[in-house]
Amino acid sequence: MATARDLVQPERFFADRYGLTPSRLETLVGAAAGRSDYADIFIEHQVTEELLLEDGVVKKASRTISQGAGVRAQASVRTGYAYTDDLALEHLELAARQAQAIAGHPGESAVVAVPGRARPHDLYRVTEAPVDAALEAKVALLGRIDALARAADPRVRQVIASLWSSEQVVLMAASQGGGAQLGDIRPLTRLNVTVLVEEQGRREVGTFGGGGRVDFGFFLEEDRWARFTREAARQAVIKLRALNAPAGTMTVVLGPGWPGILLHEAVGHGLEGDFNRKGVSAFSGRLGQPVASELVTVIDDGTIPNRRGSLNVDDEGIPTGRTVLIDKGVLCGYMQDRLNARLLGMPTTGNGRRESFQHPPMPRMTNTFMLAGEDDPEEIIRSVSRGLYAVAFGGGQVDITNGKFVFSASEAYLIEGGRVTAPVKGATLIGSGPDVLTRVSRVGHDLKLDEGIGTCGKDGQSVPVGVGLPTIRVDGITVGGTEV
Repeated sequence: MATARDLVQPERFFADRYGLTPSRLETLVGAAAGRSDYADIFIEHQVTEELLLEDGVVKKASRTISQGAGVRAQASVRTGYAYTDDLALEHLELAARQAQAIAGHPGESAVVAVPGRARPHDLYRVTEAPVDAALEAKVALLGRIDALARAADPRVRQVIASLWSSEQVVLMAASQGGGAQLGDIRPLTRLNVTVLVEEQGRREVGTFGGGGRVDFGFFLEEDRWARFTREAARQAVIKLRALNAPAGTMTVVLGPGWPGILLHEAVGHGLEGDFNRKGVSAFSGRLGQPVASELVTVIDDGTIPNRRGSLNVDDEGIPTGRTVLIDKGVLCGYMQDRLNARLLGMPTTGNGRRESFQHPPMPRMTNTFMLAGEDDPEEIIRSVSRGLYAVAFGGGQVDITNGKFVFSASEAYLIEGGRVTAPVKGATLIGSGPDVLTRVSRVGHDLKLDEGIGTCGKDGQSVPVGVGLPTIRVDGITVGGTEV
């Protein structure tokens, strides 16, 4: 049965509202192309909604609409990019001329054929956009979260719950290649719960959440909202009895799911095409070489239905795909956008992404994870006489040129005599991404993707991503703590 959303097509949306018909798009792309190697246009209309509950009341309720277009021209390694938040034809024509002038190959405008093409995937079919769900239902849910969190433990002092949703309508047209005129409608939503507890003057915080390219009902299914809430409270209460983390070189076991953020930061960015084209990545020039333990296979997959990092097509109109980056320890691929794929003589992988029409695309991850192995996760823990079990991470930093990273564990435990014992606080993991991969000695069969909370930053742009990991044992990581 067709829904109202089924009847909204990006091509028709922009033609009806702004007069951007296929023929006008052809002319605009042609004006940007001139004698350049390539040109494209990215048109966007996005509705964003945010609700925030604190102290038992909704303190923020906002709804914003943004729209605009970015025009790009490429000549060899030189890129001209211009954008406008006014979709009137004269402003788009000016942006096209500016992009062409910046690219450095002025010439007569060319009219380029831009045939239509169906979307290759249908990864996030929802019957109702998350921004369209009833406001009363959303406010009621935040109230239920507050009540449940406060009832979970008498030490709860504060509850903060936020619900963020958006719907992005995009339309792209290109002068050549597989990214001809193509549109997409992208829903996205995320629920976050933060709980603060206090005991004898000591305060601790727990945070949990999730979401994806789903509708509002996703949080009601299987009482996900309640699980998120209880988990945030549990994390906070556990930290009240946490010991100071030990320091030194030790065996570390990473739990499944969100700890894949370490893989994303310490390894994933180094496998993006632009860093490798410029020769600044720790993985540059190492295709076909062993870079990790034979137990390690790393995948970037933008085609997993409803996942936060998934896209029907990337922001250059290229279908997303499943890219094997490391296969049984051997480096076999990079994540590419159009520009870097062309300059490296490699195929595109559907990883050209941008934060909005105000930004040019660049190679970015989608959902990046390590494949499962064959080990029993409990046996992996039993194999460690003394070490650290890290199940959640907070902030971190990584140097792309050498892969060195520092990550703080937001939830971690001691492993003593093959058993998980006391929780610890203040643990940081310090090392090099390429080196850590060679130290993976056990890989569990429990691959898990994160709940849908990841946001990746690069060159001032933020995009939603997914991460994943099975339980793994890493021998000899430097752990920074307070107890030696």
